[in-house]
Amino acid sequence: MKILMIAPYLGSIYGGTSKVVRELAQELSCLGVRVDIITTNANGYGKLDCPINVWITEKDYRVQYFNCWYRNDFIVSLSFINWLSSHAIDYDLVHSHTAFAPIVSLAHWICQLRQIPYIMTPHGMLEPWALSYKAYKKRIYYSIFEKPALQQASAIQVLATSEANNVNFLGVKRPIAVVPNGIHRQEFEVLPETEIFYKKFPNTLNKTLILFLGRVDPKKGLDLLAPAFAVVHNQFPQTHLVVAGPDSIGFMPTAQSYFAQVGCLDAVTFTGMITGSLKHAALGAASLYVAPSYSEGFSMSVLEGMASGLPCVITTGCNFPEAAAAQAAHIVSIDAQAIADALIYCLKNPEQAKEMGDRARQFIFQNYTWEKAAKKLIQLYSKIIEEKTVH
Repeated sequence: MKILMIAPYLGSIYGGTSKVVRELAQELSCLGVRVDIITTNANGYGKLDCPINVWITEKDYRVQYFNCWYRNDFIVSLSFINWLSSHAIDYDLVHSHTAFAPIVSLAHWICQLRQIPYIMTPHGMLEPWALSYKAYKKRIYYSIFEKPALQQASAIQVLATSEANNVNFLGVKRPIAVVPNGIHRQEFEVLPETEIFYKKFPNTLNKTLILFLGRVDPKKGLDLLAPAFAVVHNQFPQTHLVVAGPDSIGFMPTAQSYFAQVGCLDAVTFTGMITGSLKHAALGAASLYVAPSYSEGFSMSVLEGMASGLPCVITTGCNFPEAAAAQAAHIVSIDAQAIADALIYCLKNPEQAKEMGDRARQFIFQNYTWEKAAKKLIQLYSKIIEEKTVH
């Protein structure tokens, strides 16, 4: 089985989607699937420092980067399209990631032209809030490019049951497979020492840390978190908020202004992007995790917070009702007061919060690993490839 994954970017500055593509490619490869990824060298305000137009072996899969022109998330690469036009027929199936990306839309058209089956994973970009953000432009783009591509796809992979319902609501009559994101259990069984986090951010030492882990972006709900945290900090002065994540669109000054306006900016540390042992140390140092998002496909950082055993406060926009059913997280409405109330409850009831965190950890370990996700994808790939062979 030979699979080609397509993504407009893989730079870590773009957050969870880039990580998901890499993790899936690695796990699929470990299970015997040959996986190649093609992408561009886009990376926020600059470009990745990497070889272009050649295969790079990353563990058990290959990646090829193409030079591009881009502005924000609008990415164009003629060399990418030329390569795909010539080589799409070398693969059994193409798996595309993200939506509302011209380079991905062109890839779908090439697959149709070459009669190569393809699967689309929109990563939450077809959720109601995401569609309402810059709605006029998206309405036009969806009608011309996304809807026809969805209607020709062999399947649509979504990350949560609620996302499946929303795609169905759009009237796209294609097979939908729910394959959620995951974690590597071994990375969270023992968290590293917290010393490296405190050493880098000494103002967080001896504080009760509330961790936000995600991109600094309008959809992440920092405008809600600011007034919520102001209420929490007023009642619990020892609390300190850590906002850990990259800023790929220049939103940081706006985000910081939210906290300045409610008078708690001094109790907030913006770390920028943190990865590897530093990220795990942050998870180990935190007492609470919060995700105030308006919209998510299926948040990688929520899984990481829960796998770390943290009491988690997340909004309904995070698309994780299963966590509520398992009593593994506080799921609240997309509202500042609701977020504040849940955080205060956890701080006032530390034993119950710890029990919830313990349940969360086991719930993620049992149900949300990359191995489980890859096995589900292999079943989906095999079915589509077999159907093509029969016809």
